[in-house]
Amino acid sequence: MHSIAAIWGIAGLATAGVIVRPWRVPEFVWAVAGAALLVLAGLLSPANALAGVAKGTDVYLFLIGMMVLAELARKEGLFDWLAGHAAARAKGSAKRLFALIYLVGTVVTIFLSNDATAVVLTPAVAAVARAARADEPLPFLLICAFIANAASFVLPISNPANLVIYGSHMPPLLEWLPRFALPSLLSIGTTFVVLRLTQRRALLQTLAAYVDVPPLSTGGRVAALGIVATATTLMVASALDWQLGLPTCSAGLATAAVVLLLARQSPWPVMRGVSWGVLPLVAGLFVLVEALDRTGLIQDGVNLMSRLIAWSQVDAAWIVGAVVAVTCNLMNNLPAGLIAGTIVQAAQAPSLPTSAILIGIDLGPNLSVTGSLATILWLSALRREGLHIDAWTFLKLGSVVMPPALLLALAGLMVR
Repeated sequence: MHSIAAIWGIAGLATAGVIVRPWRVPEFVWAVAGAALLVLAGLLSPANALAGVAKGTDVYLFLIGMMVLAELARKEGLFDWLAGHAAARAKGSAKRLFALIYLVGTVVTIFLSNDATAVVLTPAVAAVARAARADEPLPFLLICAFIANAASFVLPISNPANLVIYGSHMPPLLEWLPRFALPSLLSIGTTFVVLRLTQRRALLQTLAAYVDVPPLSTGGRVAALGIVATATTLMVASALDWQLGLPTCSAGLATAAVVLLLARQSPWPVMRGVSWGVLPLVAGLFVLVEALDRTGLIQDGVNLMSRLIAWSQVDAAWIVGAVVAVTCNLMNNLPAGLIAGTIVQAAQAPSLPTSAILIGIDLGPNLSVTGSLATILWLSALRREGLHIDAWTFLKLGSVVMPPALLLALAGLMVR
């Protein structure tokens, strides 16, 4: 009993450290410290800890490929170019710029993952808001936070959490697309409408009618082609029911190699720009979940899931989708997704409740700043631009934006 309480205590403190970042210590330090403490205290054997780390191999490879590709595109000015074109096409209209940035954010999230939208698109949007001389830039920047989660289940590659939920049993693309097409459309559309309504007063501002669009370099064009090639490769891999980590990593590194060779540049600037701390963060969280499995949490979840499914798959889907969506905001969607994914796989849950869990894991974090890694990364990017939004303000906005999107996305899943 004491060991169970100790595991829960260490896991809780480590998760809180990841979310709150006391003393501005990086998130990965808290996750790794919690995992190390579990092993040093004899609460988890080194072999089991390594087994937990190994379970994340596909996720690490996926993240490496996407982070390298996103940093390469950022360094070559692709995102600045896209945002600049959006501002130019807005022609001084804040409402039009809002819609165009939302469109760009949707595309980036779908094909480069929600973390790329938070990390890379946010500075580009901030630069565009400055160039357009926006008095209130926050409405445009909020898009980067909300669309990063709202569009993150269009494709399997749109969110690393998708890999966590399904593990090695990822549905083939031809099953994924019809299953999540309507829920994704409802999620993206509802989030846009509600977010747009909440920002209607700020969008009455007038912007500069003319904005300089930075030219796209040869490296930027190659990076864009690499993104298209990577997305195509992953769609093919998904259609063939392959794991996505290795194809993503290979495509990202190959694109970077081509761009750097053409420009005769050193790879180190790109490598330094990648947020490598995400990898030990995810590894540490996998170890924490491995330890929580030893407390009976996973088995309790499996038993509860089995009872709900036996009662009604439809009711089970509504319940688990809503519960998981709220839970994400209490403990972050990555550990919540790891736990939920383990339960789903152990319970051999059918597709309907499993899909509802994925929607809850992906979309639920739009409630609060603690909900997802993407939102935490967005906050960091916002601070670097000298901007700030407090947790309470975001929660008030999220409580209006997230619930209708979640309910309609789940309803769309039931229709399917």
